[in-house]
Amino acid sequence: MADAMLNGASLAYAESFAIEDDVTARARGRAAEFGCTPIGPAGGATLRLLAAATAARTVVEVGTGAGVSGLYLLGGMAPGGVLTTIDVEGEHQRAAKEAFGEAGIGASRYRLINGSAAEVLPRLRDAAYDLVFVDADKTAYAVYYEQALRLLRPGGIVAFDNALWHDRVADPSQRDPDTTVLRELGRTVRDDERLIPALLPVGDGLLVAARR
Repeated sequence: MADAMLNGASLAYAESFAIEDDVTARARGRAAEFGCTPIGPAGGATLRLLAAATAARTVVEVGTGAGVSGLYLLGGMAPGGVLTTIDVEGEHQRAAKEAFGEAGIGASRYRLINGSAAEVLPRLRDAAYDLVFVDADKTAYAVYYEQALRLLRPGGIVAFDNALWHDRVADPSQRDPDTTVLRELGRTVRDDERLIPALLPVGDGLLVAARR
């Protein structure tokens, strides 16, 4: 019991380790108004780190939300890098654009595409992206996974948020559609010889993998 309590305290400490600036905090507040849940501070900091470590210049985001994850990604990307972010909700993208403007990010640094990712992703260029981040409809993650592998250059990284899905993925008795898809995605990524994977216990779980 003591070990479990310590682990919980350590996880909470890790989650609070990254300090968000006022722009990101306001974007998070707008997300709450829309009823969408953005990536948490620890997950966002991890995205920023991945973008910086790969010197990412081209990033695709599936699920713009109110711009929280976009701010983190842009914060780690190389100067002049461009974020392509896709969402079906135009109102969300307008909020993201507001957040990017507040952060002083020029319009040339991002491309907002309003539409279904399943329709938009196939139109993007093969092996042209450094990083793909997915935080959208969970039941479509398998589709996004295949598209991400096509889009990534060798050495590029794909990341899926909510990979632990409120502790449900680890519980085999949980078999609702979202949980089942996420559990299967984890196995698929783990077993794909094209990838070097890791499942990070930050926030609601971040499944990441590098393209060989």
